[in-house]
Amino acid sequence: MKKLTSLMIGSLVLLGAAGCDVARTSADAPTSIDGEVKNPRMIEETKQDADKNIRQAQLNSDIRAREERNNWSGDRQERSDSDLESEVRAKLEANIQGSKLTVQAEDGAVIIAGTVPSQREYETIEPLSKEILGVDSVDISRVEVVEPTES
Repeated sequence: MKKLTSLMIGSLVLLGAAGCDVARTSADAPTSIDGEVKNPRMIEETKQDADKNIRQAQLNSDIRAREERNNWSGDRQERSDSDLESEVRAKLEANIQGSKLTVQAEDGAVIIAGTVPSQREYETIEPLSKEILGVDSVDISRVEVVEPTES
């Protein structure tokens, strides 16, 4: 019984810690919307990860699962902040390879920070984010275009 109790408490602590983290498109994206991007010009590894079919399937599955759960639970437009963050992050990661973005949401307002490799990708951030149900506004003023280095 003590082992089960310890396991349950440990799981809750782990879930609580994970719930405080921001949604990021890559491991080297900022850890907060006010953070710095590590090695913004080095995008090859980030791009390769996002380009894999398995990762694309995972991202699409994550979005579908959250959509279905929200449809089942009631109002399709009403989303938790963490669901919005996760869905926007997945959408951006799947469609903007090489991005290093952090997503924060509060009451339908989404703030995105980090870097993208070109102006074309920068211009797709807002329309892609607004494709997610429940997103009312998107602030991309903290996103910079940083040309990648040649590898």
